[in-house]
Amino acid sequence: MGYNNFLYLLNDALEKNHLELALASVKTFRAADVADLLMQLPLENSKNLLIHLPDRVDVFSFLPPEYQAELAKIIPRNILAEIIGEMSSDKRVDVYKRLDTNQQNALLPALAQAEREDIRQLASYVEGTAGAIMSSEYATLKSNMTVSEAITMLRREAPDTETIYFAYVLNDERKLLGVISLKELILAAEEQSIGSIMTTDILFAKVDDDQDEVAKIIARYDLLALPIVDQYGIMIGIVTYDDAMDVASEEATEDFLKVGAVNGSSRFSLKTAPLFQLYKKRVYWLVILVFGSLLSGIGIAHYEDIIAEHIVLVFFLPLLVGSGGNAGSQSSTLMVRALATGDVQFKDWFYLLGRETLVALGLGVTMAVAVSLLGFYRGDELVALVLALSMTGIVLLGCLIGMSLPFILNKLGLDPASASAPLVTSICDAMGVLVYLFIASLILF
Repeated sequence: MGYNNFLYLLNDALEKNHLELALASVKTFRAADVADLLMQLPLENSKNLLIHLPDRVDVFSFLPPEYQAELAKIIPRNILAEIIGEMSSDKRVDVYKRLDTNQQNALLPALAQAEREDIRQLASYVEGTAGAIMSSEYATLKSNMTVSEAITMLRREAPDTETIYFAYVLNDERKLLGVISLKELILAAEEQSIGSIMTTDILFAKVDDDQDEVAKIIARYDLLALPIVDQYGIMIGIVTYDDAMDVASEEATEDFLKVGAVNGSSRFSLKTAPLFQLYKKRVYWLVILVFGSLLSGIGIAHYEDIIAEHIVLVFFLPLLVGSGGNAGSQSSTLMVRALATGDVQFKDWFYLLGRETLVALGLGVTMAVAVSLLGFYRGDELVALVLALSMTGIVLLGCLIGMSLPFILNKLGLDPASASAPLVTSICDAMGVLVYLFIASLILF
């Protein structure tokens, strides 16, 4: 049976309130696959199937945040409280923060007191910080415990922790003393103390650290989780590798949208976003770039005499200007990526400037040879010379602008991804027109 036919029959069963048939049809599906199915159904049918699933918490966790919020509006409060109560602490607070105030006020009384306090605490941290993505469910041990006692405690704590692959050793004030892996515990002698085998050289982050930096630490050192401490060194949570992957994915999405000159966020959906929202996200930069493109028109107007006398120049204008914009966009994209991954820093600018100059000259000369042949065919040797020099200069200028603009924005404390392809292209277009027509005026006049 095809997927569309299956989806039609599933929806038909739900429409006719044949819940047992609907549940039986998805019984062998994994939670992530059921979540995909729910998103293809009308919201009411999706809700009716979800609340009767035996693994509804897992299925709900796999749904996108926006869809979770939509379902939360129509799921009965007692069932919603049960679902959210069984989710991990970081996922639970993500759902809570996407509810409106009335929904939040209705949900909290239905939760256990410990869960209410945990949600309030985690929701209080500023978005974009480690505190906003951390989990408060982690395994802890005391340094004076024996290995045997520690394993017994971990067995008790395991159902309520997000991961037990690492346990964190705390003192009576909950300050972080060390960390020990489950593998180390299993291999150690039962009578050994935790303090004698724990690792005290600990990587950690502070609660107000930027979440992007936390994700980079986890990726750089290949960690399963990173402990988070407050300003007094008291451990208050962990950020797991899957949360770090989500952060990296969101950051990549935001950077990609910015490179396209779209005012978007990681939660932006092209499929579901309202038309007016799509308009608003794109119109801002496009209007600005319209006025930026006027510089090209001003350059053409200034050199209209040379254009009128040598009309063949117009034929090559789009080719040359486009080449500069393309070269600049390439350099900008590479540099934004390098800055985002930490591969380069501002101190590397002069070194990279020299390397980019050599690469750009190589690219420019190669392209100049090709375009000069066309110039000789359409005009004469002077036109070929103008084209060769212009192509070399425009590509060189485009590459240097594309490389330098992200550096400048980064130094000013702005997002390097704002050096978007349309922005770089507009600047390179205007400069390309001026370079081309200036060289033509020197040689052909």
